[in-house]
Amino acid sequence: MVDMRIELIFVPVSDIDRARDFYAGIGWKVDFDQTPSDDIRFVQMTPPSSACSIAFGRGLTEGEPGSLRGVQLVIRDADQALAMLREKGVDAEGVQELAWGRFVTFRDPDGNTFTLQQLPEWSAGFANRPEN
Repeated sequence: MVDMRIELIFVPVSDIDRARDFYAGIGWKVDFDQTPSDDIRFVQMTPPSSACSIAFGRGLTEGEPGSLRGVQLVIRDADQALAMLREKGVDAEGVQELAWGRFVTFRDPDGNTFTLQQLPEWSAGFANRPEN
């Protein structure tokens, strides 16, 4: 079998600098911000403790700004995440309590939507992960 890991998700945005500032403002690391040509600007950012990054810029995706849905990040504490996002002025909803976890949803300035999931205690192995 061939190993496969998701390591990069393209996020369609309308304003590259605004998106960069937004994600940096919620603690995501700017890994790369380069303009190799007039047609391409590539910005890559990584959430804390994540092996998967996001990328956005010019000439990278044909998606409509704000159309990204369904990206989920695992967090340690949904209440803490919601408080941090709201403190930073982020459009965030939560905490939604379900049998399979506690959820917080937030939108970037374009309306791209991300869901944060606090896994339930019965979820094997989470206690051994590094702090999120």
